[in-house]
Amino acid sequence: MANYTLEEKNGFTVLGIGTELKSDYTDYAGINKEKAEFWQAVNQDGTLDKLKSIAKNDYIFVVNEAVNNKMMHYAGVMTEESLPEASRAIQFPQGEYLVVKGEANTDEELSNKLTGIAFGEALPEASHVAYVGGPNTAVVMGERDGLIYGEMWIPVVRN
Repeated sequence: MANYTLEEKNGFTVLGIGTELKSDYTDYAGINKEKAEFWQAVNQDGTLDKLKSIAKNDYIFVVNEAVNNKMMHYAGVMTEESLPEASRAIQFPQGEYLVVKGEANTDEELSNKLTGIAFGEALPEASHVAYVGGPNTAVVMGERDGLIYGEMWIPVVRN
């Protein structure tokens, strides 16, 4: 049984710098490789640091969203500002979210772990709600006792 909660959240916007994932949506190894290469690039070229410098808080948003029939993956922050490199202002709706909490050794491991639990266990168990699309995000919130901690937020509607 997955450990999850349902929480009401205000709408919010994440400014994201993203990449299109070209692997088939069932090719988890391919998708994870593309995501890892993307995160390595934004860490090395200073893009993530630029985003962090205009953020309202210390959270890093790892966003997945279907846009114009493309699977998009973003590094983002909550901010009112903009950057020329930013590829999208991602609107998250006000409403109910399925939330899964967790911790891991790295940001990437946390995102993959939370995504797996949320979509593989929690959503199937939460039969009274459904994910109907829209952006979803793993939120890297900080470090505690040598581990990275955060949450997965998936907007849901009641069945």
